[in-house]
Amino acid sequence: MQSTMGKLCRGARSVLALIGLGSLLAACDPVNISELEEGVSTEADVRERFGKPENIWEGEDGAQIYEYNRQPEGSVNYMITIGPDGKMAALRQVLNPRTFAQVTPGMPMEQVRRMLGKPMKITTYALKRETHYDWRYLEGASRETSKIFTVVFDPDLKVVSTMSTRDPELDRN
Repeated sequence: MQSTMGKLCRGARSVLALIGLGSLLAACDPVNISELEEGVSTEADVRERFGKPENIWEGEDGAQIYEYNRQPEGSVNYMITIGPDGKMAALRQVLNPRTFAQVTPGMPMEQVRRMLGKPMKITTYALKRETHYDWRYLEGASRETSKIFTVVFDPDLKVVSTMSTRDPELDRN
């Protein structure tokens, strides 16, 4: 049986998106996640709780990886693996230091996107011949730990460097 909060979140999703309150969707994620179980939940269960994925990536052995992006307002991106049997094989929140450590110099932009999902912001610096992709994430449990992870790409969109900084939005209030 579906929880009342789960039904409310699913019903509110399209209304919130239409009026630009996508950041409120993040509050629904814990409910949606708690209703899913690896190896048991199906692709239909995932789509019912999270909606249409931002992107679908091809995984190994016929699996598909659904990207559920919560940028720019949120601080999480989910990658949900659907196995060839149609069941959810893995659910990962990818915006964390462990995943960031896997981004290495020379890595192509497409590989970074597959790992981290769509960034909250892309900035091109023509004179420096660099492009910066930024993702917002939480280093701890509260909004006050919000940070920005930046990947710097060269003109060929290969990783040059990475860095994490305090989220400038924290200082605007």
